[in-house]
Amino acid sequence: MVVARDGSSSPLEESNGTTIPLSNLSYDSFVNVDRGDPVGFRKFWEKLSEEAKVEIKGDEVMSYFGDKNLCWYMLPQMRNAILRLHKVVGNANTEDKYIVLGTGSSHLYLSLLYALSSQKPSHIPFNVVAAAPHYSEYEGPVNILQSKLFQWSGDASVYDKDEPYIELVTSPNNPDGTIRTPVVKSDAEGNVVYDLAYYWPQYTPINHELNQDIMLFTFSKCTGHAGSRIGWALVKDIEIAKKMVLFLHLSSIGVSKESQVRAAKIIEVICDGHENSKSTPSDRLFFEYSKEMMKERWEKLKAAVEQSKVFTLPKYPSAYCHFTKEISEQYPAFAWLKSVEGIEDAESYLEKLKILTRGGKQFGVDAAYVRISMIGTDDEFIELCTRLENAKIE
Repeated sequence: MVVARDGSSSPLEESNGTTIPLSNLSYDSFVNVDRGDPVGFRKFWEKLSEEAKVEIKGDEVMSYFGDKNLCWYMLPQMRNAILRLHKVVGNANTEDKYIVLGTGSSHLYLSLLYALSSQKPSHIPFNVVAAAPHYSEYEGPVNILQSKLFQWSGDASVYDKDEPYIELVTSPNNPDGTIRTPVVKSDAEGNVVYDLAYYWPQYTPINHELNQDIMLFTFSKCTGHAGSRIGWALVKDIEIAKKMVLFLHLSSIGVSKESQVRAAKIIEVICDGHENSKSTPSDRLFFEYSKEMMKERWEKLKAAVEQSKVFTLPKYPSAYCHFTKEISEQYPAFAWLKSVEGIEDAESYLEKLKILTRGGKQFGVDAAYVRISMIGTDDEFIELCTRLENAKIE
């Protein structure tokens, strides 16, 4: 790739004649690819801004209550939208499951820790574990609460205590994009929570309709609308679902109705498009658009990493996707880079290039690893690739 360093915003031309857009960020500015803010999908929603628009009148959605089901604050249209979305995508079995709505999946995570650890009175707190590298935000909420019900106990792959546990299985995994299954070998009483934030067609082939007892999903990584703060859990056991709702009631008295109205409308637009895909242009089909965006970004990142030879990337297997009806690669929401010999701290090395990332130690592994977001703005991503291409071993 041709690289400019003069701050110019005009496109440059590669040897094959194709043009490469340049970032509007200046050379001296920091590129923040630490956060997982999914604003990369904004251009799609700009095209469908009118179709996805909602209007809420002054006398509407005033009540705490929304539904007569177990999750009493959930609006009927939100419930129907969730069921419809999973049916269209085919990524999760919703039959015989209770839907619990939360303010993002982070809220639901806390409700599950309470629900699972309080099932049986015990003087021993439940150990919360996840195989490393694990999501960096699992440990913090556990530690800050200092609960007598649960405690953070680290890497699930080495857990051997004869004590009750909660294993968190993120699949595809954040940060490294791998497909995960439970790894705890202890004979102690345990529960498994499947965090499926990235089990959507733009990130990975949908090769199974998952039917786990506890499954977490988030609106933010599905559609890009992180600001709406909507997440949901599909839970088989009614007693666990009841305790989750109790926690959500006591901590927030439900979930914003305005967010629910918007989320239901966004999901409706997505489902309408894919259910009528033969008559809908591909650039107006959300999962086709977002998958193509992720594919293009991964191709550019791989080329940049290969040119510099300072980092390596994981290799992902291809698989048949029942949603797209084709063999597909994975295009994770985050890239998991490992520095070559000679660079011990990848995060510090990239910070010198004015690239802000999240280092491996926050994910339970060593500092040679670093996570970068693939779902930020175009400017951030273009500048990231430009700087990675020019990275050299000092």
